[in-house]
Amino acid sequence: MYTTTHKFAGVALAAIVAVASINLQHAMAAGQHGGGHGHANDKPQGHSSDGHMMGGMMKGGHGHAFEFGEAGQAADVTREIEITMRDNLFDPESISVKAGETVRFKITNKGEFLHEFGLGTAAMHAEHQKQMATMMEHGMIEPDRINHKMMKMDHGAGGMKGMMMSHDDPNSILLEPGKSGEIIWKFTKPMDLEFACNVPGHYESGMMGPLKVK
Repeated sequence: MYTTTHKFAGVALAAIVAVASINLQHAMAAGQHGGGHGHANDKPQGHSSDGHMMGGMMKGGHGHAFEFGEAGQAADVTREIEITMRDNLFDPESISVKAGETVRFKITNKGEFLHEFGLGTAAMHAEHQKQMATMMEHGMIEPDRINHKMMKMDHGAGGMKGMMMSHDDPNSILLEPGKSGEIIWKFTKPMDLEFACNVPGHYESGMMGPLKVK
């Protein structure tokens, strides 16, 4: 005999099935969306003798394309510029390039301290300086060297190790004294940029210069 109790049980079961179906649809949608970002990671990498890249400095909110260009190919290089890093200055002090050029920057650290050569806007450098300060606080970089042992450790702080070292942004290299490296970059549109060293205290000491893309 069909009672009121059976009727309520049937309604409750139907509600549970409906909720489960909605949750499954949401989970499937999330799975389809995941992994859709990070296009900048598909670009060729720049190279340095120490393997450091400027973690996420140029990327958009979810790893979208660089604002002012992209990693260049060696076969497309139309110009070479030699950069010397000292304590705390760059030679040359300013750089001018043309939109559409693919430039090979050949960088040498002739100073006694660790230095970085990075391309970006003033705002991008300001953001990266915070990341470099955190690296210094965690012992990942020291005044005159990269601490490779500390680089490999999990420092917590919201996934510090992964945030800083798993990006392959080709717009920067970090060089110990006496080391050399290069960046190949294709500039895609006219704008005002900076090249700078974002090791804590170096930018503030004047280790930066204007880079005009005509």
